[in-house]
Amino acid sequence: MRFSRHLQIRNLIHPATSLSALLLILISIVMTCSQPANALPAFARKYGLRCSACHESWPMLNYFGQKFKDNGYQLMNDRDSPIWQNPGYWPVTFRIIPIWHRVSTGKVAVDTYSSGNPLPTGSAIQRITTSGFDLSGLDFHTGGTLEKNFSFYVLPSSDNTASFHFETVMARLDNLFGSPWFNVKLGKFELDNLLSEKRILTLTGNGGIYQLYHFSPLTAAGVPDGNVWGKMGDNQLGLEVMGHSWNDRTRYSVALLSTNDGTPGLPYGNAYTGFFAASQAFDAGKAGVQRVGFYAMVGQAPTTWLTSGGPNGVIGGSGAGNKSFSREGFVGQFYFGQHIDLQVVTQHGQDNAWFGQGFGDLVDGVASGNNTVGTVLPAGSQSPSWNGVLLEPHYVYSPQLIFIGRFETIRMSQQASPGMASNFGNISTYTIGYRYNPFMTPRAGFAWHNEYNWLHQDGTGPIPGTNINTSELLLGFDFDF
Repeated sequence: MRFSRHLQIRNLIHPATSLSALLLILISIVMTCSQPANALPAFARKYGLRCSACHESWPMLNYFGQKFKDNGYQLMNDRDSPIWQNPGYWPVTFRIIPIWHRVSTGKVAVDTYSSGNPLPTGSAIQRITTSGFDLSGLDFHTGGTLEKNFSFYVLPSSDNTASFHFETVMARLDNLFGSPWFNVKLGKFELDNLLSEKRILTLTGNGGIYQLYHFSPLTAAGVPDGNVWGKMGDNQLGLEVMGHSWNDRTRYSVALLSTNDGTPGLPYGNAYTGFFAASQAFDAGKAGVQRVGFYAMVGQAPTTWLTSGGPNGVIGGSGAGNKSFSREGFVGQFYFGQHIDLQVVTQHGQDNAWFGQGFGDLVDGVASGNNTVGTVLPAGSQSPSWNGVLLEPHYVYSPQLIFIGRFETIRMSQQASPGMASNFGNISTYTIGYRYNPFMTPRAGFAWHNEYNWLHQDGTGPIPGTNINTSELLLGFDFDF
């Protein structure tokens, strides 16, 4: 669930009085947080676990929660089979978030009018700020075991207008041949990277996604390049084989995916993508269990299309002219005692020069007219490449209260066309916030969520060479039942 998949242009807020009020609220919360919390309802009703057993702060998993997930939502005891459950048990959780948010969009080109003239007479640059009450979409989680070592997860999810789609639909064969090293998953699922966007703690439009997982370089025209398939944060359709040691310290996964960004119906063509991940955890004594690993997403995607009746008559599923793209990097989860941890992700990405010139993506099923068979690349075209890093620290005051920070920066190392500014499209973003859980029982959960995000992008203002600063302040009640 996320409020926006695309970059939104917002600006910064500096109300001193609001900051003072926020500090007073934080102090009062810290002084009142002492009672324990319990687990996320769907699995808590089955196993009776406390929230702190599986979650650093729901929905983010801790070490034990990751192991529970890796085992196919099983504790590896006799009670994993549904036959042990009350016939009235239904493994379902609903999640939705009513919010108030303030969105500020800087440097927007707007029309100007003269007196008595109904037609625009010019344009100006203006900041647009709006605020009000809103809703997230609805997530309808159901998952668990069909039988011991046969697990499933289904997630119908909607946007805030109740337009539904299937975010996750997967079944998994667990512990094949009696070994945790061999588990097979088929369906639509999140990629098995350690820092999961599906368990992200933040909710704003730009802070509620990991920019590294969705970044697209810009073409010379200032629009995202034609590769819409390399979105590591989106659930994908495919087959995954994963395995882990008995204590989950060592783990690997290999997935073969259709290159369609999780879109059903084979709309693009015959192209596949591979996703590979591995990690190793080690005990650092009083500091805790540390984990380091790597990931790589390597694939191909179409750049040309067969047509019927002209360049706009694209034949669905006829994508050809496959070109390559890649995303690879390192991940780390580092703990500094019981209260502080830091998650780190790095990335190097590259798209083929064809994507850098806008070839590839179909807009509403229609080719743009220049990405059909027989076209050639403009002179001097290059493969765009970039490097990025994400740092996300947490301070867990108690199982009820967590403070969140994040810094992401993405820097272009090679642009798609000669003459483009070297920093064109670079992103830096900061997010701070906290989540307070007054209770979390096996029946329901509630979090008071407060968050602020600021994002800067180079060179994308309506006036050439100007930058964009965006911001959002969000307060919401995140609840599930």
